[in-house]
Amino acid sequence: MAFVLGDIRELVTNAPTRPDLLGVVSDAAVVVQGGNVEWVGPEEDLPARFRGLRKVDAGGRAVLPGFVDAHTHCVFAGDRADEFARRLRGESYEEILAAGGGIMSTVAATRGATGMELFNAATARLDRMLQGGTTTVEIKSGYGLDIATERRTLEVIRALDERHPVDTVPTFLGAHVVPPEFRDDRDGYVELIEVGMLPVCAPLARYCDVFCDDGAFTVDEARRVLEAGRRYGLKPRLHVEQLGHSGGAALAAEVGAVSADHLDHVTEEEAIRLRDAGTIAVLLPAVALSMRTPQPPGRMLWDLGVPVAIATDCNPGTSYTESMSLVVALAALEMGLTPEEAIWSATRGGALALELPDRGWVVPGAPADLVVLDAPSSVHIPYRPGTNLVGAVLKRGAFVVDRLNLQR
Repeated sequence: MAFVLGDIRELVTNAPTRPDLLGVVSDAAVVVQGGNVEWVGPEEDLPARFRGLRKVDAGGRAVLPGFVDAHTHCVFAGDRADEFARRLRGESYEEILAAGGGIMSTVAATRGATGMELFNAATARLDRMLQGGTTTVEIKSGYGLDIATERRTLEVIRALDERHPVDTVPTFLGAHVVPPEFRDDRDGYVELIEVGMLPVCAPLARYCDVFCDDGAFTVDEARRVLEAGRRYGLKPRLHVEQLGHSGGAALAAEVGAVSADHLDHVTEEEAIRLRDAGTIAVLLPAVALSMRTPQPPGRMLWDLGVPVAIATDCNPGTSYTESMSLVVALAALEMGLTPEEAIWSATRGGALALELPDRGWVVPGAPADLVVLDAPSSVHIPYRPGTNLVGAVLKRGAFVVDRLNLQR
């Protein structure tokens, strides 16, 4: 099916050929054909061959690429609302973790859940993400920490990709934390990842991730896991420099990680090394909001030339949000990015962090993953925090959300 999405007041293309960061086209139109973008430009320049197509009128609203959420943990069971309240009463994350809470409470609930229970819970989360304009999402395992549950989680992620409009990108995170049964045998758990988990999990994943930070895995342990992941064809990602300065960012540069995520305590020297290694910085401002800690140094990373993505880190403990609009607002209001930089980081930046070069922009040949805002400009997203301005969502040219009744 082909049609013209027209009367667009502001079209964010992210096309690098245009002079501004967001590649904005005013009074624009987009031709959608076969699920892809066929033509983009000012509506007055619409080629004659497209003028007979059905027109969908955006009503003078803004259109932008679908959000690409490049860091989530949204397949899990249970919740940790009690821990959230305990943190607000003054307990530290480390104290809660030491008392048996934190990640391990989610691990216990996830181990006890069936695949269908995990699928249904994650489907509801993806439904809400889609309503908020997210069209592609990365999902990590890591709440199993045993062979069977890690495999089951990745099977659920694959099923979501097959059955849900939102595209999913699977990441193996067996090295999330060391489970209690291996508390006195860390080396034994790393060996389990190498020889037990990876052979059965790697065929279901694209990336191998490690939480390299205080209370999780050391630099040497992380390197060992990533090297094992590479032997099974998985590219490296890393959680680093969140809870303290661990040296994980330097490791990410050393191994040429696709992304280094969190980076709350990264130094300028490490940022330069990440830039030179071609590693994307995936920043998670909703985590700092939830944990009441300083925001990641987004301004510093951007100014040093490190490509930046922003993501929800949707998880039950430290960032239970599914809203990329909230993340954009936090990146602009609290983390130091401009509104334009925040929008770019939530769309094109996320696509680059997931090595999806056809996503996160509106150019000929790209999938028609589009968001129509009920607002005249994308700046309204950070300008009006807490308001879901998404009026319609197109996934590969099909309307999967249409609150504005644009198809009438």
